[in-house]
Amino acid sequence: MSSAVLRRVVLITLDGVGIGALPDADRYGDVGANTLLHVAEACGGLSLPVLERMGLGNVLPVPGVRPVASPWAAWGRMAECSAGKDTTTGHWEIAGIVEPQPLPTYPQGFPAEIIEAFARETGITPLGNIAASGTDILRLLGDEHVRSGRPIVYTSADSVFQIAAHEEVIPVERLYELCRIARRILDPYRVGRVIARPFVGTRADDYRRTSRRHDFSLPPIAPTILDAVVAAGMSVYGVGKIKDIFAGRGISDCVYSSSNRDGMEKTLQALSLVDQGLIFSNLVDFDMLFGHRLDARGFGAALEEFDRWLPDLLAALSTGDLVIITADHGCDPTTPGTDHSREYVPLLAWSPEMVSGEELGGRRCFADIAATIAEGFGLSQGVGKSFFADLEPGRPTIEPPDEAGQLSFLV
Repeated sequence: MSSAVLRRVVLITLDGVGIGALPDADRYGDVGANTLLHVAEACGGLSLPVLERMGLGNVLPVPGVRPVASPWAAWGRMAECSAGKDTTTGHWEIAGIVEPQPLPTYPQGFPAEIIEAFARETGITPLGNIAASGTDILRLLGDEHVRSGRPIVYTSADSVFQIAAHEEVIPVERLYELCRIARRILDPYRVGRVIARPFVGTRADDYRRTSRRHDFSLPPIAPTILDAVVAAGMSVYGVGKIKDIFAGRGISDCVYSSSNRDGMEKTLQALSLVDQGLIFSNLVDFDMLFGHRLDARGFGAALEEFDRWLPDLLAALSTGDLVIITADHGCDPTTPGTDHSREYVPLLAWSPEMVSGEELGGRRCFADIAATIAEGFGLSQGVGKSFFADLEPGRPTIEPPDEAGQLSFLV
């Protein structure tokens, strides 16, 4: 494949699927974090036959996922060289931006000047202004919000200004309007994301967030591989919250998703819509539904669901296509706290022309993905070191899954 020019790249971010603490994890309170390993241990092993054959067990052996002699995909792991461990920073680095300074966080709540500006411009004084998990904040302030009509503002260990509101108290479109106002106020402070968190329910132990979450992100601080692909006349199709993460920059078209399953289906649908370019998908359930909620078994089940879907994607790809599977940070559901964890992330790269994959080693930067896509599309490379030359040619035949759900790969 090293002499070919790519037609399409399918880039999938498994949101929060880290594979072990980075050397500087102590600075972030994440010593010992290892999302994939700890999820596998909590589940008594994982059944990921396709990811195993692609080489995930070579990247990190975990219960149920073994190393294989000839991984089907090129495999390795990546370290984050930007400061931070949030979604925005991770995705920006994947796309070619390295942030030496972390986006600001507010573990003690936002300063009075920000809250006062929000109250002045919206006409509403918010509740909360504390750091809390999404489930805890609804138990703590959900009833008061319903009685008073005041939105709940809260944050986390990430650079986020989150606004929660019951859909019957503050309609979703009004909530989005409040978030847009907050976004304008927060731009000078470089806060990474303003997140609308609509919820429903009738009482504190019944409140639950809905799929109509929406992120309003800080615009990227520099051009990304997305901008370069679009400038070259190709398409960039975002699935899930990709458009939000990049504030719409470098996005030709997009579709939101309501779940991992929905995102996977829409990724497949995108193949019929994109003739040449990048399909960039984020599967957020690992992080949002399971990592932050400390649900290791749910996390494991979601990984197994992704693995069962992978044959559909791989069979739909053709000559000149490349799929890259990675993550943006960790979100270990077994460690103290409910926030992201500073971890290495997996790297799997496969094309229909590959016979067996090469070891890609320990990559020093997520931006190696951007450099690889750039080289594959014949574009100028910025930050990062391409591994495009390590993707060797040769085409396997994909046999349908047998009755046990196992795939056979025949050269």
